[in-house]
Amino acid sequence: MVAFYQLYERYSRRLYGFVLRYIKLEADAEEIVQEVFIKIWESRTKIDVYSSFESFLFTVAYNATISQFRKRASEKKYLEHLKSLQQVESAPDLTDEVYFNELNEQVQDLLNELTPRQKEIFQLSREQGLAHDEIAKKLDISVNTVKKHITNTLAFLKSRIDSSLMVNLLFIYLFLQ
Repeated sequence: MVAFYQLYERYSRRLYGFVLRYIKLEADAEEIVQEVFIKIWESRTKIDVYSSFESFLFTVAYNATISQFRKRASEKKYLEHLKSLQQVESAPDLTDEVYFNELNEQVQDLLNELTPRQKEIFQLSREQGLAHDEIAKKLDISVNTVKKHITNTLAFLKSRIDSSLMVNLLFIYLFLQ
């Protein structure tokens, strides 16, 4: 625990400066630095003591920063979409909501037909917004395995949902989840 504190003291300011150069928001930079050290602590038994810790640390910080960008971009698209809907329609259309719920239920049923590992990987990717390398690290599998599971899952969903619903599925996973 003392060694971890010393690592934090040694690298936290530099890591904060590194992240802040990309993010430009102090609160987000602080959050990412905290996340990085939590990830380091959680994976402390898997860290290769013979490789460059500093390189590993900054790679984790860079990946967390990119994930934050993705999350913010997704939130921004979603908010823009909501604003455009409010401008076009003053009240929500009940049929759209019913259609969305039916489609979402169909997708959830299909996801339940997947193997537990495929479902877990797909949800980490699409619902939690994790990158392939983050999923691979989290589940201790290769990036290629993650890509293969996602490709197979998307092919499965595509084959089981009619093409007119695919556009709606894409909309749901990009903007509403």
